[in-house]
Amino acid sequence: MTATQTKFPIDLGAYQPLKLDPNVKTLTDEQRATLKANIQLMRDAIIFFTATGAARGVGGHTGGPYDTAPEVAILDAFFRGSPDHFVPIFFDEAGHRVATQYLMAALYGDLPAEQLVRYREAHAKLPGHPELGLTPGVKFSSGRLGHMWSYINGVAIANSPKVVCCLGSDGSQQEGNDAEAARFAVAQNLNVKLFIDDNDVTIAGHPSDYLPGFSVAQTLKGHGLTVLEGDGEDIDDLYGRMCEAITATGPVAVVNSRKMAVGIEGIEGSTHGHDVIPVDAALTYLKARGQDAAVSFLEGIEKPKNPNTYLGSGDKLGSNRNVFGQTVAEILSGMDADTRKKSVLCVDSDLEGSCGLAYIREAAPEIYVSGGIMERSNFSAAAGFGMETGKQGIFGTFSAFLEMCISEITMARLNYSNVLCHFSHSGIDDMADNTCHFGLNNMFADNGLDDGYETRLYFPADASQMTAVVNKVFGDPGLRFVFSTRSKVPNILDSDGNDFFGKNYEFTPGKDEVIREGTAGYVVSFGESLYRALDAVERLKQEGIDVGLINKPTLNVVDEEMMTKLGNSPMVLVVEAFNRRTGLGSRFGSWLLERGFSPKFAFLGTHEEGCGGLWEQFPHQGIDSDGIMAKVKELAS
Repeated sequence: MTATQTKFPIDLGAYQPLKLDPNVKTLTDEQRATLKANIQLMRDAIIFFTATGAARGVGGHTGGPYDTAPEVAILDAFFRGSPDHFVPIFFDEAGHRVATQYLMAALYGDLPAEQLVRYREAHAKLPGHPELGLTPGVKFSSGRLGHMWSYINGVAIANSPKVVCCLGSDGSQQEGNDAEAARFAVAQNLNVKLFIDDNDVTIAGHPSDYLPGFSVAQTLKGHGLTVLEGDGEDIDDLYGRMCEAITATGPVAVVNSRKMAVGIEGIEGSTHGHDVIPVDAALTYLKARGQDAAVSFLEGIEKPKNPNTYLGSGDKLGSNRNVFGQTVAEILSGMDADTRKKSVLCVDSDLEGSCGLAYIREAAPEIYVSGGIMERSNFSAAAGFGMETGKQGIFGTFSAFLEMCISEITMARLNYSNVLCHFSHSGIDDMADNTCHFGLNNMFADNGLDDGYETRLYFPADASQMTAVVNKVFGDPGLRFVFSTRSKVPNILDSDGNDFFGKNYEFTPGKDEVIREGTAGYVVSFGESLYRALDAVERLKQEGIDVGLINKPTLNVVDEEMMTKLGNSPMVLVVEAFNRRTGLGSRFGSWLLERGFSPKFAFLGTHEEGCGGLWEQFPHQGIDSDGIMAKVKELAS
């Protein structure tokens, strides 16, 4: 029986569609009881189907959609009661709260409830952020955190005088986009209503700790909004404030205080509630709620394993995103405290656990700043610290957010800043968050002029090379961007079966590396694409096609010696997970032609929106071993 044929083990038919008029600002006993029952049903369902993501290893976010169930239930009643008064979309600026969108799509009959148990699974069309046109019933794409408010300002203008509603969060409100959106909404007196979950929890900590003095409510008041504060778990207080917001003219923010994941044992109020609920915690919750069928379903899920094996790679899996931080921590530990304090500043953007920066904080807390969800400001602070010779900033975030920092990168270059940047979650591997979180356009960081201050882009292939790269470039001047993936990567082996990047390996910036020789031409790759390309090369050799493999760990520097070698070969194929339109392949052919070379040439890269899941993203884009082999055979024919 397929997942879509499996009965959803929580009865969503128990949801009682309710019609409420925001002009009537108090609830009857019957309305209150119905709302509370709906909220509890929604929370049970969210706990259950997000936990299926935990059980399958694809992750997901539970606390945010669980938190905002009261606001969503009330908005649903408003939309049903006064459909002509609203743009009836549950816009949400915290896109990782996608479970809200999927649940409401199921309740409205647009999405089979049975499909919810495939949350974030590959090819299930339920990725980690909502994507318009992909999932039935989803009515917008949220993009990355804090990008929605500016967008719905335009929606409000287009649909005036209807009310446009957006679910917000204290994390999203840290983004600079929202400050601009607030001022615009006030200046234009837009009928935009924000419902902000102020739970004092983000991925890496508590805003009250790392941003002392910051207040969501006071900030929005300063921009000119009417702000209505209260307890998000007091249904009558919440309902009254939401009615007041809806019936008022102009932009209003309803700020709802509550603990993250309130009522969930072991998670309430902690950062663990931000991500997907662990299966054991979900089982405890569901058992207490008498959801026995949901318990049985969860207990029966087996985590899928990648069936692929890769020739040319070992069995040592390394997490490069953590190795970056571990290596920097070792370097810092070799300095005396006074030297560290004077010469290095590390600024995190609420992703220290994901980017490996937590190791730096633990090793050298005196040089560490938890900067919050403010990527542009945090990068610039690191760059400003690194303006003087002998000083450098360290900065880290996800590669998808690099695009947000382009202007700041230019300013850092113009000011001759020294910054070591770690952009993790590059490419597409293990990215169930899907398209908006793909780290595809990393080459944008190399946006200076030929005579500008030096910029270098590095993408190590395994953990040993990551260690070598960071050790080599740590003290270099200029802007250094080091990329890593969310996924772990295996160790690369030489043709004798030994670690290619072993104890005697020394990284040389700007130099390409021959992983395998070949007479039929070469595949050029890097990062997490390299071990897949190596597998393809080994299999091709077994079939009698003697193709070689080149690792290009420095992405934006032409190795003239290697270019001559490649140019004189019969064929060159660039393989990468970057955007086919903006990645290495889009440049490499020009580099060959500029030098008078004309081998057969092609390049493979990410070119379609994602499919969810983990390793499944690579075959979906045709850049797995099979896709590489097919392209080589096409070129060699």
